[in-house]
Amino acid sequence: MEIKKDILWRVYLCFLGIVVLSCCVIGKAIYIQQFQGNYWKSLSDSLHLEYRTLDADRGTIYSEDGSMLSTSIPFFDIRIDFMADGLREKDGKRFTDNIDSLAAGLAAIFKDKSTAEYKKVIEAGYRKKERYFLLRRKVSFEQYQALRELPLVRQGRNKSGFIAEDMEKRLTPFGLLANRTIGLSRAYINNDKQVVTQNVGLEKTYDSLLKGVSGKRLVRRISGGAFVPVEGSEIEPENGKDIVTTLDVNIQDITQTALMRMMVSNEALEGCAIVMEVATGKVKAIANLGRMPDGSYFESDNYALKTSEPGSTIKLITLLSVLEDKYVTTADSIDINNGSWVLNNRNIRDAEKSPHTRLTIKEAFEHSSNVAMAKLAYNYYAKKPEQFVGHFEALNLTKRTGIDLKEEFSPLVKTPSRNNWHMQTLPSMGFGYEVMLSPMQLLMVYNAVANDGKLMKPYLVNRVEKDGALLHKFEPQVLNNKICSEETLRQLKECLSAVCTTGTAKSVFRDAVYHAAGKTGTTKVNDGKFKYADGAYQSSFAGYFPAEHPMYSCIVVIKNKPRAAKYFGGAVAAPVFREIADKLYAGTAGMQQLYVARPDSTSNNKYRWSGHSTELKKVMESLHLPYADSIASGKWGVVTHNTNQPVIKDLAINKQTIPDVKGMGLKDALYLLENMNIKVTVKGKGKVTSQSVDAGLAINKGQSIALELN
Repeated sequence: MEIKKDILWRVYLCFLGIVVLSCCVIGKAIYIQQFQGNYWKSLSDSLHLEYRTLDADRGTIYSEDGSMLSTSIPFFDIRIDFMADGLREKDGKRFTDNIDSLAAGLAAIFKDKSTAEYKKVIEAGYRKKERYFLLRRKVSFEQYQALRELPLVRQGRNKSGFIAEDMEKRLTPFGLLANRTIGLSRAYINNDKQVVTQNVGLEKTYDSLLKGVSGKRLVRRISGGAFVPVEGSEIEPENGKDIVTTLDVNIQDITQTALMRMMVSNEALEGCAIVMEVATGKVKAIANLGRMPDGSYFESDNYALKTSEPGSTIKLITLLSVLEDKYVTTADSIDINNGSWVLNNRNIRDAEKSPHTRLTIKEAFEHSSNVAMAKLAYNYYAKKPEQFVGHFEALNLTKRTGIDLKEEFSPLVKTPSRNNWHMQTLPSMGFGYEVMLSPMQLLMVYNAVANDGKLMKPYLVNRVEKDGALLHKFEPQVLNNKICSEETLRQLKECLSAVCTTGTAKSVFRDAVYHAAGKTGTTKVNDGKFKYADGAYQSSFAGYFPAEHPMYSCIVVIKNKPRAAKYFGGAVAAPVFREIADKLYAGTAGMQQLYVARPDSTSNNKYRWSGHSTELKKVMESLHLPYADSIASGKWGVVTHNTNQPVIKDLAINKQTIPDVKGMGLKDALYLLENMNIKVTVKGKGKVTSQSVDAGLAINKGQSIALELN
């Protein structure tokens, strides 16, 4: 009996324990449900839901005329949720009814699979009940628009299961044109597996305006580790603002084409060319080309903002200094010691032999005498070098220009207080060594001379816009109202014009129909990769045009390969300037109205064009050039000059004598000569400058003639 009671007691005790434990479990469940439910639900959601960043549409960069220079184009990844309620209801009737037409539509849009193949792929995904099935990546906007019109897709996301994930790609419609200046907006994954965007150029400077404000999207984790967007949970991004630049697509194309032609022909290593609007400081074109390992050229760096020893183009600053300080005038003479001057055991030489051992300052400048400029700097500033350096400061050359590009290099202008100042520094600075300046800084000075002494800050952006509405406008900024006196300015302009008429660039501009002004430069390269003894030269030309009424200033700087066949500034950089100036002059009506060429009476070559009389008149009218029409009834005409005005006269042609085809384009010359049964051989390109048989001689049977073009 005692044993039975002992067993019952233990059973009751266990039962009571179970009851108590059950009550605790039930109580805890009620407590969790009623008092901690929200906490655990949020914790569950945090494991299955998360916010993803939605990038805003990046703003567009425009040229001054409204052409898109850099813009973002949308593209889409297309996925399908095969467990969408509308797709599964009524045993998948909607899916079954539309699968054939959907597959046919996809095959027609993408053209990468047949209708049967698309149907097979989609049906396989439907059977596997995939929630985030990838149909196609990187669908263009046009394809996406067509996709939305397909039978099943147009019923909406809930009924079709189609999900479009939109992204964007940065596009430069003009390709290489000003590519480095406009900049890159490229994303890459760093070592920490994070997406990093690297920008240069305007894309970097104005990144905060262009990128806009990011939005957010709530996504839900599903099986397989994929995330599906939760519909209706997006916080829309705020799109970026647009930038309107000062660049002109046409001028940029002209500049880059001219630079590319010389770079390729001379196998140059790197080069740049900048065109600036004289009155405002607006940069209308900035071309940068570097030679790639395979021999091609690309805008790999912004050479226009990198500093180097400028060489003879800096002689303008040396001349400005001595003229402004009243030490000399351009009519004064200087002994150049036959182009060689020994100073403190260093021999300073002229690159080319000058016509005389004693020259006027103007002649020394136009013939680019190193000896003359070194002597001017040393003789007048050796005891007060701070005065010479002060002119660099007044011209804003001791600091960056402040142009809208963050990769601009800082200049190096030595001062007497620095440890690297020595006995040779001052004369070296006088002709372009021991000082580091960028092409942009030098152009700023030449532009100031063209602008009657007003130093303008170069700039690249006109305004900032949002959906076409103006947010901010940038105005021209004057850095120095007068860099020198009127008398100094007059003498500087005369010297710069003389370089192009009787100096180191005379051969380049001999037959130009406008007057240019500028300065050539040739510098030995010493940049770390090359030493002075390696024979690598930098060719440069800086100036403006037309000389009488300047509209544009321009600088061309090209670094040549060691021991290049051509390396003088007048042979490499000046022809690029000439090509740019020619095309801008021909295509700018305002420039032609301001300035009509007045060739010297001793030279008819500048103003001789021949051709079909009707076409000659059409060209003159298109260029807005006033002319006198002296054509009687002849089919062929010749343009010559009479005092200040072009004149179109009859060109006498008869079938018995050799015609005068000088001044004609090749097309007209061939048409005329071959119709007379004359065999023609041609050398060169351009217009005819000479013919092997003189005009007026009788035509013989089997007559042949050789034409030389300019």
